[in-house]
Order: sequence, then structure tokens, then C-alpha cells
Amino acid sequence: MTQATVTRRRGGRTARRAAHAAIPPATERPVHAGLEGGRYTPLTEGDLHAIHGAALEILETVGLADPIPSCIELCTARGARLNADGRLCFPRALVEDVIAAAARAFTLCARDPGLDVLPRGRRVHFGTAGAAVHIVDARSGRYRDSTLADLHDAARIVDVLEHLHLFQRPLVCRDIEDPFEMEINTLYACLAGTRKHVGVSFGHPRQLAAALPMLHLLAGSEAAFRARPFVSLSCCFVVPPLRFAEDACRCLEAAARAGLPVLLLAAGQAGATSPAALAGAVAQTMAEVLAGLVYLHCVVPGAPALLGPWPFVSDLRTGAMSGGSGEQALLMAACARMGRFYDIPTGVASGMTDSKICDQQAGYEIGINHALVANTGANILYEAAGMRASLLGFSFEGLVIDNDAIGAVLRTLRGLETDADSLSVEVVREVCTAGPGHYLGHPQTLDLMRRGYLYPVVGDRSSPGEWIERGSTTVLDRAIALTEDILRRHRPRYIEPEIDAEIRRRLPIRLPPAEKDRA
Repeated sequence: MTQATVTRRRGGRTARRAAHAAIPPATERPVHAGLEGGRYTPLTEGDLHAIHGAALEILETVGLADPIPSCIELCTARGARLNADGRLCFPRALVEDVIAAAARAFTLCARDPGLDVLPRGRRVHFGTAGAAVHIVDARSGRYRDSTLADLHDAARIVDVLEHLHLFQRPLVCRDIEDPFEMEINTLYACLAGTRKHVGVSFGHPRQLAAALPMLHLLAGSEAAFRARPFVSLSCCFVVPPLRFAEDACRCLEAAARAGLPVLLLAAGQAGATSPAALAGAVAQTMAEVLAGLVYLHCVVPGAPALLGPWPFVSDLRTGAMSGGSGEQALLMAACARMGRFYDIPTGVASGMTDSKICDQQAGYEIGINHALVANTGANILYEAAGMRASLLGFSFEGLVIDNDAIGAVLRTLRGLETDADSLSVEVVREVCTAGPGHYLGHPQTLDLMRRGYLYPVVGDRSSPGEWIERGSTTVLDRAIALTEDILRRHRPRYIEPEIDAEIRRRLPIRLPPAEKDRA
């Protein structure tokens, strides 16, 4: 075999691969946002009613401690009561009335309407989230403090990843000490880096109040933002077990009045701040988020809210969090199923591997958790990509590797079609009686190659020989290369210069303007 023959074969193979890799239109792709889950459930109908009954009993007889005065005033006016111990208790009838009246058909808007997220029914979406304090260096495995620039880079990467549907801030800007400046710059960096829906948190209502004019400027007016709120509030209004958090409660009230959708978060840790028994952890967590739903409804009836039951798992030998465990997958799947039981939009956490780096442990933990939780029908899986060390570390390369895993999980949600064309009786007849005896070149095969099958971006499916020819790279090698390419090429300007100038005139923005950044 001559070198010319080898070169021609490789060239033809490369050309065929390029043709096969052409991305079909969005309407013809194998997966998309909002595919329906629900084929898996860890809970029977009896289990669902038992957990619901336990949550109602906890709310009515135990209640929540430390309600702020406005919470007491608003909730007692609707039928809640303050018991002798100062705990706010919620009668069953009040809770069930609010569940019946809860918003169910709202949209998590993006600045690009084509990227809107509809968290309802059994529709499944994936997004980032978290408060990692370190960045994982992909080459060395070392950890360093996360920065504002890192947050902006993360937003830019997520902006181009197909299977991540929203961007909630996944890390803390540790290079900004002042809480006010940190939270204002966090919001700005997210909005500057992506046109997808953005989720943020605020530690005090004054930060939220200062941020609202920025949102109104970007929307064009306050009315325009209220009509299409492209930012939501992630609100840890409760400190498990069953205690209100003062400043977060004030943020909840302010967000509801400003028109922001609210993710009502309760994040106990089984065996530490929630029961070690998994069903008990779910029951306490559901009680906490339902209390938040009642509270929010008392502030603004029908305000858009997602239940955020996030019970985490402890390794009971050490007390350390175990975000990638099988128990974690069960807990989040159970909470997602409770959200479907209430038919209220629900976001849970999944993908929080215990591994410190992008390795085999990260792969199997993320795969198991996403497969179970998504197939339960969770509306949003937060913290779904890039998180390492049980939320302490964040990896840019993990974003692109985990994006591949999420795509594969989404393909499982789509399931099998069983229409006449898919059952393929005539195709079988044609190939076996009149054709070549295989399906390799059949029109059905060629058609489904593009719109029926999903292919990894950084995963490798080549033969060992081809893999060696290409340099024997690992998935991490390929993820590093793709991450560097995205950050080099994708430098969007999602904030117009005149609006940017006005935001900077009003607020202490630390990221350089887009023009300077490009230079």
C-alpha cells in the first residue's frame, strides 16, 4: 500500500466524518431542552402520600423558628399561627390551598427568547449552580481561589454548550471582599457572558435593590423586565432544620415584589441538619420548601416559584458531604417526584461529584445521578456541570465533559419511537429480500444518523488505531483544548456600550469593558 493510498483513505474518511458531523437544524436534533422524564420513580403512590402527610404534620405541629416580623404579619393574616415557642405553624388547609393556587405555567426567560426554559410538567432541563470557592487546574489538579474573571469565563463557556439550558452562578468571586460589590459584579459577569436565563443569589435586600436598575436598563424598562424576567433569585430562605434565615427572607419578599421568579431552596444534610433516614430527609425538606411557597404566596399571590428541595447526603463515618453518592441520587429523585406529585415546577441538584478532578469517579457519579434524577422528571437539574469536590471546586473542562454526559442522559429521556416508520418492517423487507443484506447505506440509516443519534463532543469513539494516530489523547486533553478554543473565540458583547456605560456610572463594575477585553 502506497503512502498516497493511505493519504487518500484518511482524507476520504475525514471528509465523511465532517459530513456526518454537520449539525442538523434545531428542530431535527436528537435532543433538546424540555424533553420529558418520568419513566423512573423511587416512590410509589403510597410513598408520595405518606411523605406529603409527614410534611403537613411537620408544618402544622412543629413549624419554623425565627420568622421575621413581616413574615409573621403576612402569614398569620392568611391563617398561619405563632405558637407559644415563637414558631410559625402552617395549618394543613392553608398549605393545600396554596399548593392548589401555585403558579404552574411560568417561563424562565432568556434574553434570547429562543433559549427560554419552561419548567413544567415532566419537562427536564439542566443548568449550573453552586458556590464553589476554588477553580480546579485541569493539568495539575491543584486548586486556587475562584475570581470574577473565572465567573465570566464560565458564563461564556456555558453560553455555547448545547445541553446546559440556563446559567446559575456556580462559583464565588473570592477576589472581591465587599459583599455588595461581589454580588453586583456576580450578576454583571453572568449577564455579560451569556444570553441564557441567569440565576443569582443576594445576601441582603440592599444588593437586590441596587441590581434592579441594571436589569431594567438591559430589558429596556421596568415593565419590560417584569414581562420577561431573565434573572431569577436562588433563595436559601430557610436554615435547616426548620428555621427562617432573616436576610434571605427579606430578599424573598423583595424579589417577589420586583417580579423575579424565586427558587425556594432548602438544603439540609442527611444525618446532620436533616434526618439520616432518607424518607425523613425528604419529608423535612418538603415541609421547608412548602413553607417558603406559602410565605411567597402571602407576599404576592401566585408569584412564580420553583420548589428547591435539595437535601444533601453526609458520609456518616466522617460527616463530610457526599454529593456523588447513590443515596444523593435517590434523595434528589424522590424530591423531584414530590414536585411532580404537587405539579409545581421543581429544581433539584445533581452532578455534584465527590471527585476532586475530572476522572473516572467523576464520570460514574455524575452519570448515575443525572440518569436517575432526569428520568424522574425533575424540571431543572442544577449544579449539573463543572462541580467537583462536592461543590467546593469548579472545573471549566468539567463543563464540557459533563455537557457530553448530559446529552447522553437527554437522549434516554427521548426514548424509542414506535410508529410505523420506526418499527421498520418495510425497511427490513427491502434489505433482506431485495437489498444488500445490511443497512449501512439505507436512506433510513443515513437520515437517522443525523437526527436520531447523538454524538459526544469530547468523548472518543474511534478505533484504537485511529486514536493512536491522533495522539492518544484523553477526554481531559480534548476538553482542555475545547475550553481554550471557546474562551479564545467566544467573546460576546451582550451589553450594549451605551447601556454598559450607564451601568458603570451607577455601580462599581470591575470587569473591563468588552472593547478593552477584546484588545
